[in-house]
Amino acid sequence: MPTPARLALVLAISALTSGCAEMPAAAAPPPPPGPILLTVDASDAPHALVHAHLTLPARPGEMTLAYPKWIPGTHGPTGQLVNLVDFHVSAGGKPIAWRRDSENLYEVTVTVPAGASAIDVDLDAFSPPSAVPDGALATQHVLALEWNRVVVYPKGGRVSALTVNARVRLPKGWSYATALTVAGEHDGSVEFRPVSLETLVDSPLIAGQYFKSFDVGVQHGAPHFVDVAADSPEGLAVPAEAVDSWRRLVAEANALFGARHYESYHFLVTASDHLWIGLEHHASSEEGMKERGLVDADLRRVNGDFMAHEYAHSWDGKYRRPRGLATPDYQEPMRGDLLWVYEGLTEYLGWVLASRSKAWTLDDARTFLAGAIVDLDKPGRQWRPVVDTAVAAQILWGAGGAGSSLRRSADYYYEGQLVWLEADVAIRQRTNGARSLDDFCQRFFGKADGPPEVRPYDLDEVTRTLDGVATNDWKGFFDARIYRIAPRVPLGGVEGAGYKVVYTDKKPEFLGLEEKAGKSSSYWESLGFYLNEENALGDVLAGSPASKAGLVAGMKVVAVDGRKYSSEVMKEALARAKTSTTPIALLTESNELYETHAVDWHGGERYRVLERDTSKPDLLEQILAPKVTK
Repeated sequence: MPTPARLALVLAISALTSGCAEMPAAAAPPPPPGPILLTVDASDAPHALVHAHLTLPARPGEMTLAYPKWIPGTHGPTGQLVNLVDFHVSAGGKPIAWRRDSENLYEVTVTVPAGASAIDVDLDAFSPPSAVPDGALATQHVLALEWNRVVVYPKGGRVSALTVNARVRLPKGWSYATALTVAGEHDGSVEFRPVSLETLVDSPLIAGQYFKSFDVGVQHGAPHFVDVAADSPEGLAVPAEAVDSWRRLVAEANALFGARHYESYHFLVTASDHLWIGLEHHASSEEGMKERGLVDADLRRVNGDFMAHEYAHSWDGKYRRPRGLATPDYQEPMRGDLLWVYEGLTEYLGWVLASRSKAWTLDDARTFLAGAIVDLDKPGRQWRPVVDTAVAAQILWGAGGAGSSLRRSADYYYEGQLVWLEADVAIRQRTNGARSLDDFCQRFFGKADGPPEVRPYDLDEVTRTLDGVATNDWKGFFDARIYRIAPRVPLGGVEGAGYKVVYTDKKPEFLGLEEKAGKSSSYWESLGFYLNEENALGDVLAGSPASKAGLVAGMKVVAVDGRKYSSEVMKEALARAKTSTTPIALLTESNELYETHAVDWHGGERYRVLERDTSKPDLLEQILAPKVTK
């Protein structure tokens, strides 16, 4: 979830750079012993600021302070440095000058004066307005506090070895939830038991004026909760069927993996139109929903796999993590070559769990999978293998939609999903149904119940474990599908599961709900483009009728065949063109210029769907069937 630099904030953060000589930081000695004391004052969060005061053990001499840069789960240097403002360092009440490293902007060097055993750091985290929700911390009614945004730490050691004593002051009357253990509450502040910096950053906090917690069951001795902070009391009116689905999700996930690696689990949900969060943690997960995202049945249905995906990450990504992503601190670059396991397998398991918990119907799950196939069928796959989308994740996330069909996007998600479906089908076929990918999950992610820990892995361990479930040339299997250029979307799993990809002129219901929720319209399979909320082309498929007619991403569709654009007007134009040789006339506006484009398409509406191949067993139905009966 990379966040690009916000030019509007340059003046707001100029105090961090003006008048400070740039100078490379010296090699940092190990940090001095003793806990870091962190006090966060979030009482100003509704006004876009969170204040933090830190006391760090120190020794006289040069000391390098680091601000978290490479944030676990985001797969890139996404630390919100651009929103760090009003930064001051002092010792014994006297200011200390600081110098930014000219190569790693996330590090500053200070000189600790003689006789000092600690330094104090005061900083503010700015919360951008709702126009950039991925960088926002709070609204007037909701706070989503990620601790990495309000800490600096001494460079030179593992973050797992640094202890932090944290406390937070919340706006008056607000309630909160976090996976951290509370040590006490007094004078309007909450104090938490000491934890490592690694655990603190892995344990975000949400709070809100309108707040409700739902008990969703005990599994393997661990209690589970869905905690919701909403922008309105109406956003908390969660129906009983949603709570039942969450309980089924917890039960199905624990049955799938066979063990848990946390003492309790919190789904931390913010219900707001002005925040967006989606991030996994060991004992909690952050899910940013629309304000009515839990109340509206259609929105719940569209996002049916969101909580399942983030929850599955507690096992795949947090407990077991690719070695290149299991870095000792937040400054060392991460290597994402195995993100097709970290994210791709989780995308598959989230899809499975959403179906097994009945958040999705079988038809919903099939439509979602067909949509993934459509998304992956693009020119960029002719030159770029899946693994390169994983290695380049940090730049692809911020690339935007325009040109994504040419460059590829974070395809390790959806293509990983299809490849892992094929692996599941292969296991079932090779063992005559005796085993499945569930067996791999229990061997690789299960083991025994216990507290959070990180067990790094490499590709050899993945393939060895698979081979123990069902003998196969798994290295060759993944090499052909992940590491080599594959011009065609991998459909072996879909076809092996008893389905084939066909076209229909009737928009699937689930796709219609997705478009409604996203305020978008897709004509990708017919004309070759999709429109965003402003009726602007998000991307244009190379070689499509729209591309041949000269349409490019960014153009706004103003009119269709002489009538003001609407989805209904477009639908009517597509129907007319089926019985006519006259191209569809699209009037566009771009850079203050209006142009008419003759789009020569006469195939009507067209959507890819999965159709049963009755010559084969329906393995999809078996894979997605609930495993827990209650």
